[in-house]
Order: sequence, then C-alpha cells, then structure tokens
Amino acid sequence: MIKPIELVIFDCDGVLVDSERIALRIQVALGAELGWPLTEDEIVERFIGRSRSSIREQIAARLGEGTADLWWERLEELHREAVDTGLSAVDGLPEALFAITLPTCVASSGSHEKMRHTLGRTGLYAHFAGRIYSASEVTHGKPAPDLFLHAARQMGVDPAACVVVEDSRPGVQAARAAGMRAFGYAGGLTPAERLEGADTIVFQDMRDLPGLIAGA
Repeated sequence: MIKPIELVIFDCDGVLVDSERIALRIQVALGAELGWPLTEDEIVERFIGRSRSSIREQIAARLGEGTADLWWERLEELHREAVDTGLSAVDGLPEALFAITLPTCVASSGSHEKMRHTLGRTGLYAHFAGRIYSASEVTHGKPAPDLFLHAARQMGVDPAACVVVEDSRPGVQAARAAGMRAFGYAGGLTPAERLEGADTIVFQDMRDLPGLIAGA
C-alpha cells in the first residue's frame, strides 16, 4: 500500500534555481582551457547532479590533483560571478511552491555556502531556511540514497512517505534507492529518457508539479 505523501524533497540546482546552464557553460570552457575538452552532453552525463567530491575525483583521475584544484577554484569563482549577474528561479517554480501545501525541504549535492548564495540571489532561501541539507553531511553523494535518507530523518518522515523532485539521472536514482517516489523535471538539461524509471513521473513544466503531487 502506497503511503500518503508527507514531505516533498527538492533538489536545488536545476530544480529550484536555473543554475545548471550556468555551470554547464563554465565547465565546457574550463575543460577546453585545462586539457579535458568535454561536450555539453558529456558534462550532463558525468557531472550534473553529482557531488563536488565525485566531480573532483573524475577531474583528478584525468588531469591530476593540481589541475583538479585549479579547475574547482576557477569554477567556484566564475560560477559566483555568473550567479550574481544572471541567476533566476526555474521557470514556474515560484507558482509551484505557492500551490504546494505539504512540508518541503532541500537536499542538494551543492555545499551549504553555494545554496545560501544561489537561493539567496533568487529570494528562495527564506522559504527553506532550516530545512536545507547538503551532500557534505553524508558519506556518499547521489546516486547513493544517503542524502535523501538523511533529509527524511532530519524532517522526521518515513522515506516511504517522501517524494523527491530531481532533474538529473543520479538524483532520480538516489530517490529510488532511498525507497522514495521521484518526479523527474525534464525542462532543464537532462533529457526525459534519462530520468524515466520505476516509481518516477517525468514532467516538463514546473507549474504542473502541484497537481502531479496531489494525484500521486
């Protein structure tokens, strides 16, 4: 028997804030500059939705520890500058949040510092303050279930009563591994077919999310 939904867990980048396109553009440029040319599709497959440690490990394995450190230093600097000049909430997200009456929280691969910055720039931080969880708090990042299970524990909700809103394949895989239903947002960078799977509803418009949750 499916449990009624008691908690909606949101990813941050690409779900709440439209930051994945910014990161994609910067990663393409850094790869070309530092010796690992990557296509946009390769970056979506390798990096989107994964923790800092996972991304850094891939870069270090390819280019060495020193270049990985430089890559990440440049990424954080360029990302902060781009966020300050052009970040917005995901299209339709404010309307969706207004219509969702269930408890919500954020569980992201990004650091707390990064989320304070991006959610702050878009006016969303106050909405989630005190209910924001980072992969830095757990041993294994997505696609492992650790982060979502951690968020459910902190919120005092059975994982089976949680749903996750994600825009990446590692994210929906992590939700399934945690025993949670997933809503895969395909209005961003990840194609719909990469989000499809068991216990997952794929959708294109964030304005549709409240109705999908109500009908789940």
